[in-house]
Amino acid sequence: MSSDELPQEFQIDVPDEMETGVPADFASVWHTPTSFILDFIAVKQPPSPVSDPESGEVTSITVPGRVVSRVRIPPQQVFELAKALTMQLDAWEKESAPTVRNPGLAEGPDGPNRSSEK
Repeated sequence: MSSDELPQEFQIDVPDEMETGVPADFASVWHTPTSFILDFIAVKQPPSPVSDPESGEVTSITVPGRVVSRVRIPPQQVFELAKALTMQLDAWEKESAPTVRNPGLAEGPDGPNRSSEK
């Protein structure tokens, strides 16, 4: 078997300072001809209304945010990322969806996500 036919196994190390991750409230996805860019954004303060100076009518809501992480990936990897996200979302839904869709069902005497059976 040639080295081109051998399966690859990645050994990935997460640096200590990155292990806890970075909280983000949402993501923005955009692209260039050579990359897809994922900006993960954290909201900095509560949303505030923007009013028209003449009428005083609220025309929009401003949500101040900051990019906490930017990831660039080649277009070829977007398909793999989409598949991986779908697989993980499916698994998460099987594990969590009943409690997410109806949080009251997850409330037991010991708090959220705890069964009332002992």
